[in-house]
Amino acid sequence: MKNDIAIMADPDTVTGFMLGGIKSGFPVHNKEEAKTTLKQLVDDEYSIIITTEKIGDELRDDITKYTGSKALPMIIEVPDKSGSHKRETDPMNDLIKRVIGVEMVK
Repeated sequence: MKNDIAIMADPDTVTGFMLGGIKSGFPVHNKEEAKTTLKQLVDDEYSIIITTEKIGDELRDDITKYTGSKALPMIIEVPDKSGSHKRETDPMNDLIKRVIGVEMVK
């Protein structure tokens, strides 16, 4: 597993993260492109893959398939330029539960 971090998101979000120091940026424009890029990032063994909440919601089944009960790759979902939106589940809580086995209580 590489110890690399990648950002896969809309072009504006990718640009922002790359300006912040992330070296591997993959702009995507639609669900199909995001799905293909996510598979490639997993195959390339990136340790941390950052994406937007919108893309995360669109690719929920794929993300679950690639992460399963493993700690890596860690797929982190962040708000895009339009901000955070209401979600049925909190992927960050799910990630914490999967990695350390503790459920976060609000």
